[in-house]
Amino acid sequence: MKMCRGETGLPYKGARLFMADLGSQIHLVGKLFILMSAGFLLRRKGILTEAGKQQLTDLIIDLVLPCSIVSSFLTELTVKQIRQALAVFLLSIGTQLFSCLLGYIAYRRCREEHRTVMQYGTVCSNSGILGTPIAEGLFGAEGTYLAAIFLIPLRVVMWTLGLSFFTRKAGTFSLKRIVTHPCIAAVGIGSLLMVLPVSLPSLAVDCLHTIGVCNTALAMLLIGGIAADMDLRLVLHPDTWYFTAIRLLLLPLAVFLICGVLGTDPLVRNVTVILTAMPAGSTTSILALKYGGDAPFASACTALTTVLSLLAVPVWCAVLL
Repeated sequence: MKMCRGETGLPYKGARLFMADLGSQIHLVGKLFILMSAGFLLRRKGILTEAGKQQLTDLIIDLVLPCSIVSSFLTELTVKQIRQALAVFLLSIGTQLFSCLLGYIAYRRCREEHRTVMQYGTVCSNSGILGTPIAEGLFGAEGTYLAAIFLIPLRVVMWTLGLSFFTRKAGTFSLKRIVTHPCIAAVGIGSLLMVLPVSLPSLAVDCLHTIGVCNTALAMLLIGGIAADMDLRLVLHPDTWYFTAIRLLLLPLAVFLICGVLGTDPLVRNVTVILTAMPAGSTTSILALKYGGDAPFASACTALTTVLSLLAVPVWCAVLL
């Protein structure tokens, strides 16, 4: 997608490009909303069960998303792509560090049982399941490729510091769990295929692409299923809205301002801000339930930020594009 600012000397053409960008954004958000609504109805009718949601999550994380990531790396490597990947990687590290610090400072006055959930949700967003298809929809294969790079530090933090928020025990770090995570493994495989002078058979490439394109539809059906389980009382709790404001507004705003100060490449900035503006990860609810945290509150935070992200993302697109 072209940036409109490059057409300032041609107002009419620039206006047409802006309207094209706006139209594609409305189309993308509308598609995501319809898919999420379908997941909502499937869950309410009992077709998508609680066990089905977990199975769908595993299917996305273990197969569909890795195929999408590997497929996004099957392109000719350029110096510009290397620079963009390095910039995204460093920005992701900075974002995680800032999120960790913010999680310790911003929630001191919140209820203790809510604090752990809010800290984890601030550090660990849904940039993988939801962010990657949005980045792909907005920026094409380059968006998927850069999103995969952005997710590396996030995955590391998720299974180390993030997990420790719930366990509060020593020895929870697992290098094996990080390295063998399907999405991290997919980044490694994709990177090797990009730099090595080898080509996959066309049948393998076609299979990767066919499975990978299912990512958006399956992810949004899952998100709709999560939204269907919202507890309205917890959704209306001040802590839930406070967390939502930080997750969807404050964090991406901070990244946007930092990128502006650093003069970051527009595509790198756009992908980084969009991924930072994602809702709380679905693992927020899963880990809260597994380790005796406030699972209902975690579900409310996940559901509310997911629903409102469908409003927040178009706003950030309007700011960025």
